[in-house]
Amino acid sequence: MRVSVFGLGYVGCVSAACLAGMGHQVIGVDVNQVKVDLVNDGKAPVVEERIGELIAQVVGSGALRATGDVREAIMESEISLVCVGTPSEPNGSLCTTYLERVTEEIGAALADRGGHGGRHTVVFRSTMLPGTCTNLLVPILEKYVGGTAGVDFGVAVNPEFLREGTSVRDFFDPPKTVIGELDPASGDAVLALYDSLPGEVFRVPVATAEAIKYADNAFHGLKIGFANELGAVYQALGVDSHQVMDVFLADRKLNISPAYLRPGFAFGGSCLPKDLRSLVHAAQRADVSVPILSHVLPSNSAHLERAVELVERTGKRRVGMFGLSFKPGTDDLRESPLVELAERLFGKGYDLRIHDANVSLSRLLGANREYVETRLPHLAQLLADSVDDVLDHAEVCLVGTRDPAVLAALPHGGSPLLIDLIHLPDADTRRTEPGYMGLAW
Repeated sequence: MRVSVFGLGYVGCVSAACLAGMGHQVIGVDVNQVKVDLVNDGKAPVVEERIGELIAQVVGSGALRATGDVREAIMESEISLVCVGTPSEPNGSLCTTYLERVTEEIGAALADRGGHGGRHTVVFRSTMLPGTCTNLLVPILEKYVGGTAGVDFGVAVNPEFLREGTSVRDFFDPPKTVIGELDPASGDAVLALYDSLPGEVFRVPVATAEAIKYADNAFHGLKIGFANELGAVYQALGVDSHQVMDVFLADRKLNISPAYLRPGFAFGGSCLPKDLRSLVHAAQRADVSVPILSHVLPSNSAHLERAVELVERTGKRRVGMFGLSFKPGTDDLRESPLVELAERLFGKGYDLRIHDANVSLSRLLGANREYVETRLPHLAQLLADSVDDVLDHAEVCLVGTRDPAVLAALPHGGSPLLIDLIHLPDADTRRTEPGYMGLAW
């Protein structure tokens, strides 16, 4: 394919060189004439493993050249990759100045190009927040081109997953390829660029493609901070933190796995809250600052509060709840977030009915019974014997269980309103229906 790459920093330079190495005909574009001259001399404008020899090779073969002329690049390509920087503003917000400027220049060049060479596809590879492409960049393109995105020209978002220092290796062996397509033809054009690369391909809506890079980087930062905080605490306690993490990392079932990484309801139970409190307390006693670990429980409480706010927003007073134990298939109510939710709603004066097939007041024993009598002494009058009892009572229902009997009985059509705390199996269908609200989806 004939490709133009806008921005010859790390991402653009590596993308241009690697695409040329795959056999595409590539034109790099940059406002910095020094970078343009370096590339045309077969030299890399960035320091990166393997990039120097690769650029020398593809420039020597004629597969890659560079220019400062946007119009020339657009005229001689069928697909453009936008790789300009999106730095932070002083207040932390995303700076889109360079994105807007290059989009205007591409749009003006596309207007001059007209139908010459077939439909052109503009692919945004820069990191940007969800909504930036469709709400900011597409209108700019349509204004300058004088046409409709997805019809007269293609638009896609294609985030990169390149680590500085290993970016050439990462390009040719990506963890995944994500294509946010405005329309199928735009996605097809991007897919053709990477046709020979390994790894799973995800063709998703534009906003999903924009969001995934932030999810990745936030998690990477969280993992590093988590490991460093644990290291500091364990050093203070005289424990070999690397030995601990060797054992931690060996658990591929729960620790290094998809476990717990689906948005749902708040966590609870007899272990997680207690152990987090103990660890944070031990860190405080050792004078070790652990801002990540110390904010996990407050974050959990804030998530629970979102459910309360959803109920308040409905303006309804008769509330039903399905589920009460902290985990499906048990009757353990200790530090259950659903018990906490029920307590908050009851305390706010809501007329509440609860059904959990595993919970019966008559057979609650020991710590379980003591916990309920302390935290929710009016539980007996709130418990309903059947799913229908709750549905008959409620104007709004909170669903916190995947009990088959509950799932089978949940109505469609908005009466009662449903607040989904767990992402129901048919959530994707229900979210298009009136009266359905997902907690975080």
